[in-house]
Amino acid sequence: MDVDAYLAHLDLALPTKADLAALRQLQERHLERVPFENLSVHLGEPIELTEEALFDKIVRRRRGGFCYELNGLFSALLRELGFDAALRGAQVFNDEGVPGPPLDHAAVVVQLDGDQWLVDVGFGRFSRGPLRLSAVEVQSDRDGEFLFLDAAFGDVDVLMDGKPVYRLEQRTRPLTDFVPMAWWQSTSPLSGFTGRLTCSRPTSQGRVTLSGHRLIETVDGVRHEVLLPDDNAVHTAYRVYFGITLARLPTPPGEHPLTEHAADPTMTPS
Repeated sequence: MDVDAYLAHLDLALPTKADLAALRQLQERHLERVPFENLSVHLGEPIELTEEALFDKIVRRRRGGFCYELNGLFSALLRELGFDAALRGAQVFNDEGVPGPPLDHAAVVVQLDGDQWLVDVGFGRFSRGPLRLSAVEVQSDRDGEFLFLDAAFGDVDVLMDGKPVYRLEQRTRPLTDFVPMAWWQSTSPLSGFTGRLTCSRPTSQGRVTLSGHRLIETVDGVRHEVLLPDDNAVHTAYRVYFGITLARLPTPPGEHPLTEHAADPTMTPS
């Protein structure tokens, strides 16, 4: 991996050591600079879960991706920088509180200073900083309150603002384990990724999301939504808000109610 190019994309210098402060800065900057987006699904582009393909897409072509892509490449960067980072699978809860299928989300866990830290840059609106997995108390983040609860078989339920969002498994996974679910997520008509078009990232004041011609900005808790007048305006919005230049626009699916979370099969973040 060309670490210098990756860090340049994040506008960061090489960390002096692999500590919690560096991890926090890397996560926050990654979330700000690399959007959560499913444009490839609606552009007919294949989802390739190899480090080389992901580096080309995210760093060289200045694109984003969904959980397998973003956390897959970010975990590789962390290892290059000296962190003990690995991928873990998770089941995302639906609105009824029922966990989805195994491996419908990929997250990163970092072993650091005798503790484990959940670091997730691929779940839409989520924690902006590392979360200590051993904590029994609520952990506050600017985007919410997070709590970990024991689940069956040693798994951990991750709650955000009192609501379960995903069940994290304990075993580590190579990126290749997620290939079948990535294919399903990007091709099945039952997947939320095929049913919704989104591009989203946090900002210093809130969040910005583009879905088709709808641009949504949340500033200091106040939501503003505008309908962009034409394709040229959409191209400009991708470039200005997300740093993405597209040769052609993705074909949006039918209209769906848009939230500030990204979509997975249960229409919650992934």
